[in-house]
Amino acid sequence: MNILKSIQHIAKSPFVNMGPIKLRQPLPNAGIENVDPFLLLHHYGPYAISEFNNPFDLGPHPHRGFEPVTLLFKGEQLHRDSLGNDMVVKAGGVQWTTAGRGIVHAEAPTKEFVKQGGDLEGIQLWLNLPSKHKLMPPNYQHLEAEQIPIVYSDDKKVKLNVIAGQQANEKGLITTQTEVNVFTANAEKDGEIQINLPDNHQSLIYLLEGDVLINSKEVLKKGGNQMIVFSTNGNLISFKANENSTLLVLSGKPIKEKITQYGPYVMNTQTEILEAMRDYQQGKMGYLY
Repeated sequence: MNILKSIQHIAKSPFVNMGPIKLRQPLPNAGIENVDPFLLLHHYGPYAISEFNNPFDLGPHPHRGFEPVTLLFKGEQLHRDSLGNDMVVKAGGVQWTTAGRGIVHAEAPTKEFVKQGGDLEGIQLWLNLPSKHKLMPPNYQHLEAEQIPIVYSDDKKVKLNVIAGQQANEKGLITTQTEVNVFTANAEKDGEIQINLPDNHQSLIYLLEGDVLINSKEVLKKGGNQMIVFSTNGNLISFKANENSTLLVLSGKPIKEKITQYGPYVMNTQTEILEAMRDYQQGKMGYLY
């Protein structure tokens, strides 16, 4: 039986300062520590990048114990890491890093993009790994926009991009370590769609741009409430666009393990955090020059 998931939380997307960068952080948020297995959601930009304004230049830094995922909506970024990857992700593309036991990476707009100028906008998502995978070998996956399967609404006004997981007959190309769905959606005005999500998944919708009606009852609007978290009941969510809109849809089977987090490390105990810090200092996560 198809049942709409009930709404658990409605949240704004407040600005926070991350060094020289000002970005939106809907997760974690007031009253919402995480949406297991999703730990953090940052919405950065749009920034008007130029030779005179380039705050989003993140030098080499480590990660361990989770998967940092970047979904790019505008502009282009260079990803470099200690595995030897040197890739440019462009608008519509995805970079999916499995930090595992440790990786060092750097992200920044490409030199060509900085020189020509333009808007940069994206989502950075932190996806937890279960304890059994926290020390797995690190990995990097890259998808260009053209590689991502698409599901269209019946009215053809909503394009759902299936990055990971499955929707209708389309399966995302990202290999995941846990049971998750990661979709982005581009909706024209009056476009509507129903999305199937497992009833045991934690799930959310985040609005980047526009104005949408969720489950025929709650409105998300840029600058107002921008995120809805759903309860683990039912297997459907729906939305109708009141104007052209861009959204992120996430769902995942909860890991239900204790989390200990410090800076760029997400582990299960404080001892494991200290081990991560030591291993990075000793060069065991590799180097990036």
